[in-house]
Amino acid sequence: MQQFFQEMEKSLKEDLFVKLTLSKPIRKSADLANVYLREVEIKNEKLISFTYRYKTNDQVKNYTAKEAIQELEKLLQDAFRIATLFTLEKDVALRINKKGKATITNTPPTFSNKLPEHHDKQKVKRAEESEFLVHLGIKDKQGKLIPKMADKFKQINKYLEIIDGLIKSTDLPKQVNIVDMGSGKGYLTFALYDYLHNTKNLDVKVTGIELREELVNYCNDVANKCGYENLSFVSERIENYEKDQIDILIALHACDTATDDAIYKGLVSKSSLIICAPCCHKQVRQSVKGTTQENPILKFGIFKERQFEMVTDTIRALLLEKNQYNTKVFEFISNEHTRKNVMLVGSKASKSPNVEAINAKIEGLKQEFGVEEHYLETILEKKEE
Repeated sequence: MQQFFQEMEKSLKEDLFVKLTLSKPIRKSADLANVYLREVEIKNEKLISFTYRYKTNDQVKNYTAKEAIQELEKLLQDAFRIATLFTLEKDVALRINKKGKATITNTPPTFSNKLPEHHDKQKVKRAEESEFLVHLGIKDKQGKLIPKMADKFKQINKYLEIIDGLIKSTDLPKQVNIVDMGSGKGYLTFALYDYLHNTKNLDVKVTGIELREELVNYCNDVANKCGYENLSFVSERIENYEKDQIDILIALHACDTATDDAIYKGLVSKSSLIICAPCCHKQVRQSVKGTTQENPILKFGIFKERQFEMVTDTIRALLLEKNQYNTKVFEFISNEHTRKNVMLVGSKASKSPNVEAINAKIEGLKQEFGVEEHYLETILEKKEE
């Protein structure tokens, strides 16, 4: 065992250390399954990062080289039977049997290069130097991020990361027509156009739909200043918008049934992607007003609000599936930035849905929670008539 620690110290001293793993817990019932060691650089100081992999979560702690050796000795005495040291020179495997006897095996190196020393994975900033960031007040004229807009900048980049992943897995036409319903001041609309047109070099036409005329005029002025020829904004109610084929329908924080109106437009247009971040959810809650709820969770107002948000969005997802879409629901951005952080995505599916089974699920939800009407279901039924 002492020889193993000497190999560890030598690899660190000569900059040959790649990583180290601990495996085969002494006690099969132990919560700690593995420990992984690697070098990290934090504030210009080299440390050894320990990732403790438990059955339910991971925990990370950073140590100096001396502290790392001490922690490693403790873990090999108390918790693990196998340690594998990976260096650029060789791999060194330490095995400890049930009687405490240790043996070492040397094999040719697995790795020819060291691992990155950044403490965290370096995130790609998809909106970094774009001109619109200055015009919209996210960066100053020197290109520096304005502190109070840091959350918005983070939201923009997270949004583009999500869109990037969705577009890669979607079959789209040569020219992509995108409509953003409820575009507001246009932060995400500008970011989307700039990223797809200038970074991804896609042939896109993006239209922002916003009822407030002063915001529409403002956004069109910024689009002209940036030279964004295929980005425009229109002052119109979502339910009245009838123009153009929609390949990607986006509705972020469109209030209450405006989300349903947007989804409906996407369904009618047979959009390849429908991307929503629902907001408010008043309609279903109001439809059950006065109805006695037997579920004890619904006794408390805050739980009742959250429950009916979930019911509303689950029925929306089921209606998308009924219209031949694959659906997923996930967290858009962290709760610390906004509680309205759920994103619902529908992507056109090739397989025909089991309409009867989906209808049964919708009816079951409505009966369980006393919901008489879901607005999206109602307008879809009127279309069928």
